[in-house]
Order: sequence, then structure tokens, then C-alpha cells
Amino acid sequence: MPLLILAAGIAVLFILIIGFRINSFLSLILVSLALGRAEGLPFAKVMQSIEAGVGSTLGHLAVVVTFGAILGTWMVESGGAQRIASVLIGAVGRKYLRWAVCLSGFIVGIALFYEVGFVLLIPLVFTIAIGAGISVLEVGVPMAAALSVTHCFLPPHPGPTAIAVIYGANIGRTLLYGILIGIPAAIVAGPLFLPVMKNIRPSAPKGITASKVFKEEEMPGFLPSLLTALMPVILMAAASVASLTLPAESEVRQALEFIGNADMALLIAVVVAFYTFGIARGISTPVLMDGVHKAVGTVAMIMLTIGGGGALKQVLVDAGVGKYIQEMMAHSAVSPYILAWLTACLLRVAVGSATVAALTTGGMMVPLIASTGVSPELMVLATGAGSVFAGPPNDPGFWMFKEFFNLSVKETVKSWCVLETAISLVGIGGVMALAALGLH
Repeated sequence: MPLLILAAGIAVLFILIIGFRINSFLSLILVSLALGRAEGLPFAKVMQSIEAGVGSTLGHLAVVVTFGAILGTWMVESGGAQRIASVLIGAVGRKYLRWAVCLSGFIVGIALFYEVGFVLLIPLVFTIAIGAGISVLEVGVPMAAALSVTHCFLPPHPGPTAIAVIYGANIGRTLLYGILIGIPAAIVAGPLFLPVMKNIRPSAPKGITASKVFKEEEMPGFLPSLLTALMPVILMAAASVASLTLPAESEVRQALEFIGNADMALLIAVVVAFYTFGIARGISTPVLMDGVHKAVGTVAMIMLTIGGGGALKQVLVDAGVGKYIQEMMAHSAVSPYILAWLTACLLRVAVGSATVAALTTGGMMVPLIASTGVSPELMVLATGAGSVFAGPPNDPGFWMFKEFFNLSVKETVKSWCVLETAISLVGIGGVMALAALGLH
């Protein structure tokens, strides 16, 4: 019965979001209320679980998401993102253009949410494609693949960061493992996938290239832009390496772990960006603060949706659904990594939202980590891999990809849906490979 009730709740969530187009946050709260009562929790306890779930999920995540949004917004609006892309593309030439765009998307995407990064980088994609005389998909697919990979595998993105909090995973280690898996995933779904779509040659939508394109003298330097964009990754990676190689009492390790904490790493990156993208280029503080306001407005609903996912997670935990799944899996031969991936895949197809799929899966899988001793970091990545599976039509990303690249629904299925599935399959394959190597 607990699983039947859960299945019914997920179906209702699907109907509310897709059928009635109810806001995702409101839908998650309503379904959390209904599921809590149906699973036997008293009314008062249901509300306590919802409040605790929202608070525990956003308590740490709100800082990370906000700082990440500020960094990403400044990077794009200052021309730093364009500088990174233009230098990399200029260095490799026309022959390796797809690889340079993929790398650019990977670097820039670390500090940007998928939807935000896609919208902000799309004018640059069309500018490059038109200038090089090639199909927009030859530039757009590697960019979209790289952004999607960073979105599901790499902190400080909200999805993997939220799941890391739920699973109790080390964020720096998750980042390192995520890079190991994300690079081949981006390559397979981006540059290597392009020949499959050689017969799809859409034209650029009218007016899309009229957006802001910076002149040479308007952009910051390449090295400052690159180091600022990668600052959180460098600091978190250094902290993770220190925790694996230095004794706990080492002052160097303690210092690196302090500045490599996700909150602190992003705060340092924002301070550095304040100089590199602002003061050093003569941009006034009020203009920079306008970027802060814009960034916060952009992520407000994203954070509420994540909080709603945390509420549903907590209700499932308090109602004992997680323990029920744990008992069912006690003697199962199915790997917890595969189980997390399959669950996230099913939820992704059902509700569309990768974030909702990942957070709901997280609430169901928490008990398995303690009972099986699997790596929390790899569980984060397995869940993230499942959360991008298929790229179904009930995912806003499907329609964003379709409309910006001027594709038919059939062409979008052949391109976007296959691209997302490739990332998911390479992701779970990478998780199982790292698990086989004994990484924890």
C-alpha cells in the first residue's frame, strides 16, 4: 500500500503540473499534504514535515543558489562568457569548433542554471554559427549537452547540491566524481552525437541574433574571466583533495576545507567577480547590484520548487515510505545505484522536471545509503543521471530547445530527447564504473 499510495501521489503531481498547469511549488505542497495524510501521518505532523523539509533543504542551498546566480549573471552581462567562448573557438579553428563550444558551455555552465545559461548563451551560438557558415545545431548541440551535464552532475548547481544535502554527501567529492563522469557524457552527447543529426539543418529564428554581442574592447580578459568562472570549482576541488590526502589535524587541510566549503567558495568567487567583471572595468556598484537583483529574481521560483521537493521528501521519510523501500530491498540483488537511477528516470518521464524527479528520488533513497553502505556521492550522481533521462515533452527544456532551434516536434525528439538519454546512460555507466573501482 505505501508504494501504491506513492504511485498515486506521483500521478496526481503529474496531472496538476502538466494537465492543469499548476505551479510546481504549489503542486508539490498539495501532493505532500495529500500523501502525508494518505500514508497515515496526523494533520499536525504533516505540516511539521513540510516545514522541516522546506527549511532543511533551503537552509544551506539558498546561499549556494543565490551566489551561483549572481556569479553567472555578472559573467554573462559583463561579456566574460563571450570572451571565454571566443578565445577557445579562435584557438581551435573551424575544424574543432564543436569541441570548443562544448568546452565553453561546460566552463560557463558550472555557474549557470540550465534554463538561464541556455537563454543567455543562445545569441552567441547563433552568432558563431552564422559567422562560420554552419548549421546552428553544430554549435547548439554541444552547448546544450554541456549545460545539461553541469546541471545534473556538478555542484554548485541546485539539483546535485540539493541531493548531496539530502544524502549527506561531500559536495567537493561529488564535484570531482561529477567531472570524471560529466566530461565523457558531454563529449558523447555533444560533439560525437552531431553526425546523427546531419540531416537536420534548421534556420536561425528571426531576430535572435539581435541580442547583445560585445565588442572586443568591451569584454574582460580571457584569463580573469576563466579563473573567475572556475574559482568555485578550484576551491572545492582543492578542499576535496586535501580531505583525501592530509591528516584531519593538518592546518592546511582545515584552511582549504574552510575556503572550499560550497558557501565560502562561491562567496569568494562573487567577491573576485565584483572586481574582475566590475571594478576593473569601470562598472559602478549600482549597476552591479542591478545584476544581483536580476539574479535573485531569476532563482526565486527555482528555490521554492526545490523547497517543495524537500517538503515531499520529508513527508515520505516521516511516513516511513523510505523504511518500507529499505525492507523491500534488504534482500534484493539490484544495486542501489541502479535503483536510484531507474526511480529518477520514471519520475522524470512522469513529471518532466529534472529537479522534482531528483528531489523526490532523494527522499525515497535516503535509507538505502545507511543500510547498504554505498557511496553517497555516487548516489547523488546516479540520481542526477536518471533525472535527465529522455527529455520528455512535459519538460520545459524540450520546448525551449525546439523553439530556439526552429525544429519540428519529430526533429526535437530525434535530437534533444536522444541527447538527454545519452547523458543519462553515460552517467549511470560512469557511476557503476567508479563504484567498481571502489571509490567512496
